Amino acid sequence: MGLLLLLLLLLLGQGSLIHTLKNFPFSCNPKKLGLNMLSKSVHSLRPSDIKLVAAIGNLETLPDSGTEHLEKHKRMGERRQQTCLAMMTDIIKRFSPSVLTPVCPPGKNVVPRDAAEDLQNQAKDLVRSLQENRQLDFQHDWKLINVFFSNASQCHLCASAQQEKHLTDGMFKLAGTLDYLHKEVPKAFVNLVDLSEVVAMSRSQQGTQLSGSTSNSCSCPGDASKLDKAVMQWSYQEAWESLLASSSFNGKESFTVVFQPFFYEMLRPQEGPLLQDPTTLAVSLWNSMLKPAGQKDEPFGATERQPVKCPSQERPYLFTYNNSNYWTTVLIPQGKLEVREGTEVLCPDKDPSDAVPTSVHRLKPADIKVIGALGDSLTAANGAGSQPGNIVDVLTQYRGLSWSCGGDQNISTVTTLANILREFNPSLQGFAVGTGRQNTPGAFLNQAVAGDTSEGLAAQARRLVDLMKNDSRIRFQEDWKIITVFIGGNDLCGSCNDPDRYSPQNFTDNIRIALDILHAEVPRAFVNMVKALEIVKLRELYQETRVSCPRLILRSLCPCVLRFDDNSTEIASLIELNKKYQEGTQQLIDSGRYDTRDDFTVVVQPFLENVDMPRTSEGLPDSSFFAPDCFHFHSKTHARAASALWKNMLEPVGQKTTKHNFENKIDIMCPNQVWPFLSTYKNSLQGHATWLPCRERSPSPSPPTSVHALRPADIQVVAALGDTLIAGNGIGSRPGDLPDITTQYRGLSFSSGGDGSLDNVTTLPNILREFNRNLTGYAVGTGDANDTNAFLNLAVPGAKAGELVSQVQILVQRMKDDQRVNFREDWKVITVQIGASDLCDHCTDSNLYSAANFFDHLRNALDILHREVPRALVNLVDFMDPSVVRQVFLGNPDKCPVQQASLLCNCVLTLRENSQELAALEALARAYQGSIRDLVESGRYDTQEDFAVVLQPFFHHVQLPVLEDGRLDTSFFAPDCIHPNQKFHSQLARALWVNMLEPLGSKTDILDLAADIPLSCPTQDKPFLRTPRNSNYTYPTRPAIENWGSDFLCTELSSSKSVPTSVHKLRPADIKVVAALGDSMTTAMGAQSSNSSDLLTSWRGLSWSIGGDGALETHTTLPNILKKFNPSILGFSTGTSQATAGLNVAAEEARARDMPAQTRDLVTKIKSSPEINLEKDWKLITLFVGSNDLCHYCQNPEDHIAKEYVQHVQQALDILYEELPRAFINVVEILELTGLYQRQGGKCVMPLAAQSNCSCLQHAQNSLVMQELKKVNWDLQSGISRLSLGDRYTQRQDFAVVIQPFFQNTLLPLNKQGETDHSFFSEDCLHFSERSHAEMAIALWNNMLEPVGHKTTSNNFTYSRAKLKCPSADSPYLYTLRNSQLLPDPDERVPKVPYWAVPVAAVVSLVIGVLPNEGSTVMILVLQTKKLKQGLSALLERPEVHHYGSLDVSGNGRHAAINRFRTVPGSGHTEGSEESLPRHPLRLLAKRRATLTPEEQLDTVSSQEQGLTPSLYKVQLLSPTACTCKCSLDWALHMQLHSCLSVNKAPGGWPLGVLRVHSFPPEPRMATAVSDLQAAGVAATVRTPARARRNLWEKRIALGVSTVLAIRDVLERRAALTETSPSGSLP
Repeated sequence: MGLLLLLLLLLLGQGSLIHTLKNFPFSCNPKKLGLNMLSKSVHSLRPSDIKLVAAIGNLETLPDSGTEHLEKHKRMGERRQQTCLAMMTDIIKRFSPSVLTPVCPPGKNVVPRDAAEDLQNQAKDLVRSLQENRQLDFQHDWKLINVFFSNASQCHLCASAQQEKHLTDGMFKLAGTLDYLHKEVPKAFVNLVDLSEVVAMSRSQQGTQLSGSTSNSCSCPGDASKLDKAVMQWSYQEAWESLLASSSFNGKESFTVVFQPFFYEMLRPQEGPLLQDPTTLAVSLWNSMLKPAGQKDEPFGATERQPVKCPSQERPYLFTYNNSNYWTTVLIPQGKLEVREGTEVLCPDKDPSDAVPTSVHRLKPADIKVIGALGDSLTAANGAGSQPGNIVDVLTQYRGLSWSCGGDQNISTVTTLANILREFNPSLQGFAVGTGRQNTPGAFLNQAVAGDTSEGLAAQARRLVDLMKNDSRIRFQEDWKIITVFIGGNDLCGSCNDPDRYSPQNFTDNIRIALDILHAEVPRAFVNMVKALEIVKLRELYQETRVSCPRLILRSLCPCVLRFDDNSTEIASLIELNKKYQEGTQQLIDSGRYDTRDDFTVVVQPFLENVDMPRTSEGLPDSSFFAPDCFHFHSKTHARAASALWKNMLEPVGQKTTKHNFENKIDIMCPNQVWPFLSTYKNSLQGHATWLPCRERSPSPSPPTSVHALRPADIQVVAALGDTLIAGNGIGSRPGDLPDITTQYRGLSFSSGGDGSLDNVTTLPNILREFNRNLTGYAVGTGDANDTNAFLNLAVPGAKAGELVSQVQILVQRMKDDQRVNFREDWKVITVQIGASDLCDHCTDSNLYSAANFFDHLRNALDILHREVPRALVNLVDFMDPSVVRQVFLGNPDKCPVQQASLLCNCVLTLRENSQELAALEALARAYQGSIRDLVESGRYDTQEDFAVVLQPFFHHVQLPVLEDGRLDTSFFAPDCIHPNQKFHSQLARALWVNMLEPLGSKTDILDLAADIPLSCPTQDKPFLRTPRNSNYTYPTRPAIENWGSDFLCTELSSSKSVPTSVHKLRPADIKVVAALGDSMTTAMGAQSSNSSDLLTSWRGLSWSIGGDGALETHTTLPNILKKFNPSILGFSTGTSQATAGLNVAAEEARARDMPAQTRDLVTKIKSSPEINLEKDWKLITLFVGSNDLCHYCQNPEDHIAKEYVQHVQQALDILYEELPRAFINVVEILELTGLYQRQGGKCVMPLAAQSNCSCLQHAQNSLVMQELKKVNWDLQSGISRLSLGDRYTQRQDFAVVIQPFFQNTLLPLNKQGETDHSFFSEDCLHFSERSHAEMAIALWNNMLEPVGHKTTSNNFTYSRAKLKCPSADSPYLYTLRNSQLLPDPDERVPKVPYWAVPVAAVVSLVIGVLPNEGSTVMILVLQTKKLKQGLSALLERPEVHHYGSLDVSGNGRHAAINRFRTVPGSGHTEGSEESLPRHPLRLLAKRRATLTPEEQLDTVSSQEQGLTPSLYKVQLLSPTACTCKCSLDWALHMQLHSCLSVNKAPGGWPLGVLRVHSFPPEPRMATAVSDLQAAGVAATVRTPARARRNLWEKRIALGVSTVLAIRDVLERRAALTETSPSGSLP
């Protein structure tokens, strides 16, 4: 009988019988598949080939006897034809319109003896029907035959032995039918359709008993889990697939049998009965036929209307085992594969606590005696040891490999938390071994239950507690226990089926109930609460078809993660739910609910909070990390999870890793030697606590008399001197609380704080108190140095080295007077740190804060201690390098108060990168550090047995931690980003202590803020604090530098492919000839010592620009650099003879007036040289002259030296331009003569050479003559700059003149004491030594490789062999105006803006005094003419240009306003960046200001007074058009004001009206100067603003010299600009 009808009616229930395909999405287009030719093989059978669909079936589910059921059975028989039509007809017709009416065999009205007999009868009836069908060509037409069978007993879901019997029985019953069809039916595709689960599901939904007892019923284990059923489903399907694939049916071309399984996906309880539509079954069967064998892995979703699957153009056939390549994809169990991952635990400290701890917050790993675990199958370790492909073995629970509680073998072969702990305590109990469920003996205290959700956690906790209480191996009350809890995966996998049951609140409540049991009943326990896994990443493995996984199992185990589309709302909800699970767990633990006892805590371990899928080298998900089911962890992952959990346990709370990279190899972290305890919420304390492991803490047997035999426990007194760092400003300030920086947290100061104890505050006194509880002198709490709780911390915020003597005097007196200190007998440790505040103000008075003065102040303070304090060890500590402060402060503008940089540390924080001021700061910092080192190493304080000064160098180099985004970690700093906070101070204290115990010569000089710094311990052999004597240390003698050569590191050495025709594409290797013009600086007079006592020798072979002696490795010169690019270069000088001078035509006494003659001589030499090809060879000529012009200026100051200088140089350049093809001309700006020679001392106090050869240097630095010389010096520089930037030499492609400005701002080279470094000068103290020539060559070369407008404008005369810049592939050329993009390319389209506009703007920037450097401020002079403003736009629009201000000059109104504008918080005054003091009044930022009346100008001045900085002098000239400026005390103020008077006599000046001087604080010199002005008839007054703040900056000056002279210069520049304009004038 047609039992298919019975099945379909069971599915129908009371509903409609037939539903057509119109209810299902159908998008197939058969025409595109090219289905024309009839297939000859069943393995290429296409839907269009099918001529007829037929079905037989035996469900073994006949109804019981009874009238009702028999009548029902009869009615079903009457409708069997309709039901059969509903199966496949509509689908096949879409592909084969000629498909015949389906054939169902006639049924019987009696019950057959058994199912096999019935099925065979149906097969015979079917064959007969097919043979008799006249519309069917039985031999040649393709038939699709569906054989339905079922087993309502569900034996296929039982254990493997029963499943095997069921499979064997089923195959035996079906064998006869399939063999008969194979024999009798040609050209047939047979679907073997197992509807066992469909029937069982229908029966459970309808509550209908379909059959009575059966002889084949089986009894599956009652505790079978969801995993058991999923694995057995897959195993059952794979067994059928393998059986059929290997059968004779699969080897034929005209016949095949394919297994088509139907496994139901779990339904939500509220969804009700299955869809009552047999067409759903037909569509699912059709879709299964179009999936390759071995990949039919999606459960039958009867609640969803699936779209009808279409054949692909690549594979348009029905799938068989043959065309599916089934045996290449099937998961076949492989042989034994060793995948265990062992490691080593190489920790130096594996000892337990000296006594069993009573607090969980002092728990060391070796103190743990018992380990347990709760959770699900990931803790039970299902499949952890399974062989690849052995999916059924995933049911095995390899608890001995479990990450959190496994104890198989040992750490060398199996990495688990238990095996890690066994390295610390081999007697650990509780770990699991072998395999088995939670109730097996080997499981021990691993009570995780496979398949459990959070609902089962409480029951697990109950069993665990009972086991621990009743096991004789465990001392329940005394033993410390580790319990790891991990749950949530199964909750998430089932969440979409029952959202209420698996809500975040229920999940958290379930965890709370379990933890409450542990908290209430388990003493001495540390509970790891591992956050729920980020489970959505499982989708990556499921969706990657190139990875072989049993997707049926995956889909069955975790449908809520895998069944939905990527961008679906369901997946979004799952991700949010996952996050809420994690957050709920965190909130539960953070509540403090489990921190009510000292012997119990729960700590969240978040390493699984964010997970990345491990990947292979091909980028595919790496399935080797998973068990064969691709869901559970393999032992490889268990090992890595164990190491990650262990790492989490040691990481402080708040700093734990939340994303573990499972691809990384196992690396077992060691307990922090500073703090070796498992981290809890109470002992983390942001890392401020430290563990002192020292066992030897006893003092000397008798008080020592020698400082070299001093033990830590001998110290009775601590004290500290210094500045803000020692005073503790901002240590405890909360983030964002900037005003609190003024609070002095002395009790937390690293060197003298005594707040708390070492358990929560790490300071030097708290460390020493571990050795001597009677220690005194330390500070507590907050307050200034005068507060009683400061005790012997006498540091003063902002203190300079000059104030150190005062602090020492107070300290000595306080120690003498205080009864707690036995001044003569007690041993004292005094820590001194000073210098940072000096650097912050060094630019206000370079003499006051010189390295020499710093040295003197420090020496005077230490001398007092040495003279007056008995029994003292002085720690001398470096200040923080200013570059560190700059990195943090300027690198985090969103976190740091950059607007207050000038107030916080002006001379450090406001300097521009790559500026001369920054170079000077760095040099001064090195000089300070050298002073400290030299003072200590002088042995000055090693003369007494009971006194020593030891340099502790840990602060010399600071390594700042970097965040993941590349920014510096500001968490070590107070809110101002300058002062260290407690986290930083803790590291300082540790580093200082370690330094104190390190011998001299081996002391650590690097402080890595992110590193663990364990506290060292004195030993029996070396129990003393280290001094030079007990370190057997001899202070080093510094080796002399052998030569001034350079290392050459460039790799881009090639010349142009062909000789370039354009100077703008000239590479260094293209240079064939070098030459030089100039004076004694170019002849290298005095570069080396001379044998003659009267005359200096010219060492032309060492000349910076033209010398060629030796090689670059020993002599740094420009030719020796170029030899690296072109060894055949010509023209360089060698030796000292004129005969070997080459093309060096410089003469010792030459001035600018001699340049034309020198040039003609040079041209003659070049033209007459047989080695030089005049037309083809590229020539590099360097011109440097002017020193002699300046030196003799004072003899005849009325000469128009600047104008004549420019004219002579121009004449020389004109000759070169007219006579020499292919030439690149370096014109080096004249150095700042007064700046270079202003402070020479020692042997050069009054050099004879200076008197005879440079008369100007005879005058005092502050004289009017020297002031005027400075101006002339600058005029020479600016004149040459203006000359080179015109269009005079830009008309030829093979010629360029480039200004090289490295001498524009000349810095005096200093030695370590801050004095003039005479190694840079010759014997006459006037000329340069070989060292200077080497530095000049480096500076010139580097200038040549810097774009015009971005060239370095100051010398950096500090020794290094690696300062040479290199050309690159991107920038291979020597820079000119044009290839610096300051002139348009003649080959390009002419822009709308006149080409001369940008050079004019560049001229103006030079006039202002600062060439634009990359990333720095560009200063622009804006003439109020429409045409020029348009021309400037091209420059202003460049991204590197920051236009902070301008200067306006109006010709008709004769108005000028020059204003240096600053950052004034809260003043509403828009201002620019700070700079250190410039060397000319126009080196400032000028702010455009409209013409104002005198009254308006006064109002403007008044409104700005509130924001002015103390010690800033503001000069206001009141005239018909007023001017406001600020003047500097760097040069004598008296002289400045007299210069202001001279403007009345200057051409173009204004009549001087009233001079008002604002001075704060009042300056005596200012009063004197004003008196002189009043005597001269000028109405001058002095005013001191009421809100002056004298305690900030004592002598800060903003800018400049004579402002009136500056205005006069502006008018002169305006006239010069008119001359350089192509049109001849400017409006």
